[in-house]
Amino acid sequence: MNASPVIVAARRTPIGTAGRGFAEHAVDALAAPVLAAVAAELAPAGLPIDDVVLGNCMGPGGDLARVASLRAGLGPTVPGVTVDRQCGSGLDAVMQAASRVRAGDARLVLAGGAESASTAPHRVWPDTGERYSRAPFAPAGFADPDMGPAAEHLAAVRGISRERQDAWAGRSHRLALAAQAAGRFDAELVPVGGVARDDRPRAMSAAVLARFAPAFASGSAPGSPSGALGDAAAAPGTVTAGNSCGFSDGAAAMAVTLPEIARELGLPALRVRAVAVAAGDPALPGLGAAPAAASALARAGLDARELGFVEITEAFAAQLLAVSDALALDESVINTEGGAIALGHPWGASGAVLLVRLAARMLSADDDRPGLAACSIGGGQGIAMIVERAA
Repeated sequence: MNASPVIVAARRTPIGTAGRGFAEHAVDALAAPVLAAVAAELAPAGLPIDDVVLGNCMGPGGDLARVASLRAGLGPTVPGVTVDRQCGSGLDAVMQAASRVRAGDARLVLAGGAESASTAPHRVWPDTGERYSRAPFAPAGFADPDMGPAAEHLAAVRGISRERQDAWAGRSHRLALAAQAAGRFDAELVPVGGVARDDRPRAMSAAVLARFAPAFASGSAPGSPSGALGDAAAAPGTVTAGNSCGFSDGAAAMAVTLPEIARELGLPALRVRAVAVAAGDPALPGLGAAPAAASALARAGLDARELGFVEITEAFAAQLLAVSDALALDESVINTEGGAIALGHPWGASGAVLLVRLAARMLSADDDRPGLAACSIGGGQGIAMIVERAA
């Protein structure tokens, strides 16, 4: 059996800045309401939920998908599995669900991701007692920079100026504010705990963005072996808090199922046309989305110029712009209602948020061109998915 899987009922929580609206919500408390909302929309089909697949990076461990499924009231017979591909986890969860539907091993899978930066536990190395904020992206002997210093290095080696990064950040906030004011986010949002709006978008003029100080030193990123990051000349830093995302809380989920089930329910759907993962230099993790997207485009038989909709995780403006340049994308179709710089970046959920945003944009437009969702991932990986409107 080689069914074409489709995505329906794509929903997300509002995205909250860490420590604010969702400060006391555990990660499963964010995921459960979205899963319940998606399940309710599919309930008239009378189908059992074959599985729940959720991405998560920084949670307390254990099987978040199963815990959130039970908390959502889906019932004890619904299984769940949690995946971790860092910032690509939510997109990978949907990819895995689509593969199972395509293979005939499932008919209805709920998939997405969730993250709570607010409640992520502190972790300690047992041999030293030293607290750490993230697991390694690569072993000893490889470059293992944090994403911020890596974005600074990427901007230097790819010649992406501070002005260009700030302009993109201003665009992200401006577009998100306009979409929010026009109610274009409303249908995709599942309010949680009285929070019904994205917290982060705000007016950010060029003058305001120019006042942010560089956050990282230019040149080699910390955590890399000597010479691993090249010899970019030292220069004033260009990556700032203003042209970067914020630490965030949020969740997103959708149903992955068969086209005939979507038609039976009268639900608009996106067909999963092609997927890909890729890996490259751990020293340049912000570029990982580019080879993944190139592979997905090749598998779909498409040129980047044929894309009508693109959603790329805006962890840093420098990273997004480097990916756009590498793929020769039309920037006018990228994140046209704002991205993670404006909305926030709930790591394990962000890949699924891209698909929620693609679904909202594509299914409301009079435009049959396909869409791309892509993430760059710590450690040098990338993940991408091509979707199109289902007939």
